[in-house]
Amino acid sequence: MIKAGIVGGTGYTGSELLRLLTAHPQVDIIAVTSRADAGTPVTAMFPHLRGHLDLAFSDPEQTCLDNCDLVFFATPNGTAMRQAGDLLAAGVRVIDLAADFRLPDAHLWERWYGMVHAAPHLLDEAVYGLPEINREAIRTARLVANPGCYPTAVTLGLLPLIELDDIAASPIIADVKSGVSGAGRKAATPLLMAEAGESFKAYSVTGHRHQPEILTNLRRATGREISLTFVPHLVPMVRGIEATLYACWQGPRQDLQAHYEARYRDEPFIDLLPGGSALETRSVRGTNLCRLAINEPLDAGVVVVQAVIDNLVKGAAGQAVQNLNLMFGLDERLGLEPMLALVP
Repeated sequence: MIKAGIVGGTGYTGSELLRLLTAHPQVDIIAVTSRADAGTPVTAMFPHLRGHLDLAFSDPEQTCLDNCDLVFFATPNGTAMRQAGDLLAAGVRVIDLAADFRLPDAHLWERWYGMVHAAPHLLDEAVYGLPEINREAIRTARLVANPGCYPTAVTLGLLPLIELDDIAASPIIADVKSGVSGAGRKAATPLLMAEAGESFKAYSVTGHRHQPEILTNLRRATGREISLTFVPHLVPMVRGIEATLYACWQGPRQDLQAHYEARYRDEPFIDLLPGGSALETRSVRGTNLCRLAINEPLDAGVVVVQAVIDNLVKGAAGQAVQNLNLMFGLDERLGLEPMLALVP
């Protein structure tokens, strides 16, 4: 059994990790930390885990994580980078669900995240944990940077398109919408249902910190430099991301449906719908799937790719479990299938 610890088990991604890992046949959760709730039984906060997990939250300062085989950080940005080095030195592997190791350039990271990076020496070692582009590197990684939810949807939607030289590198537009759980489990006025309900807004239009992550992914995977306009939106739902992605032909048109099918044929968590299909976020709610659909409206030379994911699963905890499976030589679907959508 893989002995796993979770640092920061009370947030939305931490609770999703608990939900998935308690059902994983090869994982034994031995520690779940929370400063504010230390000593409280996990099931007191998450009663759906009753009968599946007999642990109390522990203070991270008093928890020996060295006994773990793998530690997940489901914490705010800036936490994992201060603790990962000691865990790696003790032989513990690390998956960070925050952004501490997602960008390879410390100066670029500091510019977007507004703090000094505490472990720049680990950035070269960190493996970006998107299996669809980095599977082999993840298998041998000690430190995995779990991707952001927006970058997961946008990268998976755009990647096969950007691989084609006949698609123009500019302009490419990512118009993306997220449920409020993407902002984390915190008391913030804009996230209250009375504020977010019956409303719909764009934010960070002048620049969002996930944009350099998306550009880094596409550049690494294709070698192409692209011009990306990325605009995120907050919609009044709890979970889910829908990305509508636009690009233009600059050369002879190809059969995009066949191209995407070939690119993702062996990917267990990519579901490409038939041409002309419509997507909705509830079709992936609670699953580790990314569903895609491709259209060319009015045959006017503009390609529209849609991608939907559950931001808390394929956009966070589910992808982290997929990475765990790869790191320990397991079938990457273990603990993640069968997972039918949680349609209300």
